[in-house]
Amino acid sequence: MFFQAAVLMMVVSVLILAEQPVCRIQGRAAFPDLSRDGDILIGGMFQIHSNYEEKINSFTTKPEPPGGKSLFFAEFQSALTMIFTIEEINNRTDLLPGVTLGFKIYDTYGSIPLAIRAAMALMNGNEETLSDSSCSRPAAVQAIIGESASSPTIAISSAVGPFQIPVVSHFATCACLSNRRRFPSFFRTIPSDYYQSRALAQLVKHFGWTWVGAIRTDNDYGSYGMATFVEAAQQEGICIEYSEVIHHTYSRQKILKVTEMIKKSTAKVIVAFLDQGDIMALIKELSLQNVTHLQWLGSDAWITASNVATAEGYEVLRGSIGFAVIKTKIYGLREFLMSVHPSQFPGNALLNEFWETTFNCSLMNVSKAKQPCTGFENLETLKNEYADTSEMRVFNNIYKAVYAVAYSLHSLLECKKVKGLSSNYTCSKGINTEPWQVIEYLKNINFTTKAGERVSFDHNGDPAARYELVNWQHVNESTIQFMTVGHYDASLPADKRFSINQVEIVWAGGQTKKPESVCSESCPPGTRKAAQRGRPVCCYDCLQCADGEISNTTDAYDCIQCPLEYWSNEKQDKCILKTIEFLSFGEIMGILLIAFSFSGASLTLCIAFIFIKYKDSPIVKANNSELSFLLLFSLTLCFLCSLTFIGQPSDWSCMLRHTAFGITFVLCISCVLGKTIVVLMAFRATLPGSNIMKWFGPKQQRLSVLGFTLVQVLICILWLTISRPFPHINTQYYKDKIILECDIGSVMGFCAVLGYIGFLSAMCFVLAFLARKLPDNFNEAKFITFSMLIFCAVWITFIPAYVSSPGKFTVAVEIFAILSSSFSLLFCIFAPKCYIILLKPELNTKKHMMGSMAKSR
Repeated sequence: MFFQAAVLMMVVSVLILAEQPVCRIQGRAAFPDLSRDGDILIGGMFQIHSNYEEKINSFTTKPEPPGGKSLFFAEFQSALTMIFTIEEINNRTDLLPGVTLGFKIYDTYGSIPLAIRAAMALMNGNEETLSDSSCSRPAAVQAIIGESASSPTIAISSAVGPFQIPVVSHFATCACLSNRRRFPSFFRTIPSDYYQSRALAQLVKHFGWTWVGAIRTDNDYGSYGMATFVEAAQQEGICIEYSEVIHHTYSRQKILKVTEMIKKSTAKVIVAFLDQGDIMALIKELSLQNVTHLQWLGSDAWITASNVATAEGYEVLRGSIGFAVIKTKIYGLREFLMSVHPSQFPGNALLNEFWETTFNCSLMNVSKAKQPCTGFENLETLKNEYADTSEMRVFNNIYKAVYAVAYSLHSLLECKKVKGLSSNYTCSKGINTEPWQVIEYLKNINFTTKAGERVSFDHNGDPAARYELVNWQHVNESTIQFMTVGHYDASLPADKRFSINQVEIVWAGGQTKKPESVCSESCPPGTRKAAQRGRPVCCYDCLQCADGEISNTTDAYDCIQCPLEYWSNEKQDKCILKTIEFLSFGEIMGILLIAFSFSGASLTLCIAFIFIKYKDSPIVKANNSELSFLLLFSLTLCFLCSLTFIGQPSDWSCMLRHTAFGITFVLCISCVLGKTIVVLMAFRATLPGSNIMKWFGPKQQRLSVLGFTLVQVLICILWLTISRPFPHINTQYYKDKIILECDIGSVMGFCAVLGYIGFLSAMCFVLAFLARKLPDNFNEAKFITFSMLIFCAVWITFIPAYVSSPGKFTVAVEIFAILSSSFSLLFCIFAPKCYIILLKPELNTKKHMMGSMAKSR
């Protein structure tokens, strides 16, 4: 019995279902908030109520219709702007003649589910009134205008895209919407954040800020916008100190956490990709904590929002800068907004709510707390957000969006051929159009508005990216104005995109001086950047360039090595020619050495003059006058050859100084050696049967001097032939000086010259030492011994001093050795003789000379 009853119930249910339409609504119908019939309908979606009241459903009854917490005047004005534009088009005779546009406008309450619900209603129509059972009806609207926010627009475009219904947004700026594969039917009259984000990064770079904070709203608009900004900022060398996320639905604890991050940060500039509701929630906390010293850079979502620029908002955001869409006047719009009245849409709940909210009265007299509305209230008397129509930036985008759809429909109804349509495409006369046809014509739309603005879309459905740079300024105590201080046009070359009047900008806190926001101060010329470990690249230390390196730009990453002949100056920002050092005639040390050289030569000439004058005196004759004169001549050359070491080295001076020195000193030592040998042989010749002096006569003495000297001349010729001395630029000893010196060329040649001089000196010293005890009056061996002792001591100490002396002091040491050894020979050999000649003439007698010899016998 139970089984039969169950079967009967199933049959009845199937019959009941068979009688119902195939396509029917399964829930509550979505009716438009504002609508008007027309030959062709256009849909509109706006967030007319600022906040959506979340309701908990019990699933036992049908959900209640959605409700908003407060009326959003700006979005209500946007909806009215759409109506104004449609009425303007309907009144024109040149655009869509004979065709009337209608509209259906829905309030999305800022909710993505409700936005999708409204989009479905715009596609399908009011399903509660449908009687047919077809599931393939044409779309109720030919295009959808909206939504304002990016996240709901993404949802709408994804929902209606497969049905090829165009969506034209006036304020959805997310760069993701430019993806034609995901959103093939999406268009917009506001530039993509792809351009705005990069423009903000370039603006930060333009003002010299490298250390900024970043705050974004927790939705697609904030996520995509901030991601693009961060990427562009990194390319511009800008560092992000922190990146925080906020949403007006967050708890106060979360918002306070963001506030604390802002307070403790060192960045003085904040880039805010926020919706109006989100920045207002943040302003409230920042105002309570008196955080008013920061420079804000805003996105177009809030930078020109009058409801944000309240007294509280201005205190925090004073001096804010940001990009906004181009401000354009729409003729007749303000008058239309001021003429809105509930009687235009009798019984419309939205208009009634607007009127009651605006004038704080009750139309239905259901509220005892409010006075009844008379219906004669005047919107012109208002001084609220609705009455302020000075910033009609977004409204112009709605105006252009509606006109773009209208021009597309006009071209479609006239069957104009457009690029992209197939060759066999045919259009039907009348108003039976399809949304996909509207899309094809939207792609190629190109018209000019009444204000002279050109409207077109690129291959991604985006318009040309043009912005105004606005600055928050106080016009008077009660009026905040968004002053235009610059422009940005992405279609221009990179170096001409910005046009900024920086003088007119008011900065954070009302200051006229641009704030600084850097992690580290700029490194001046002469220093380089050194990254701080574990910190962003904008945080660095400034290290002084090393000696010989420079940096001639601010914030240089590396120092530049100066060329070989240059050196860094004291500030190390410029390469200057190195000081060229050599022993010159003009410096004090050179003058002193010249003086000693000429003094020695002059003294030698004086002694020679004395010897010539007293050449017939016994003491001159007894001391081998011929060798004495030759010795005086060679000493004169020794004194004068030191002059070849002074002055800038050249090929000839380098060859002359060493060879002249070697030859003159050998000539000098040869004469001394000859005198020593003559002394020794003279006393040996006094021995009985000795005939040795015949081998050491004047001729032999001259030949011996000539022979010894020729050996040195031969050594010098070989030296000059094999590897001669040459001028050399020495940059190794001093880093900041260039030493001009003579390179000796062949080390063996130089050692041979010195070695030969040393050999003759040693031999002369030994022979003189052996003859030191011969009779005093005739013997000068003791003086030769002493002179050779000084000579050898000077040249032995010369070697280490020569090697260790730097630069021109090497030459000075060599000259000192030459002069010292020359003076030692001059004084030791000739001073005693001059003393006797000039001061003791009584000793300058033959008797005195021979007396000593007689005693020795």
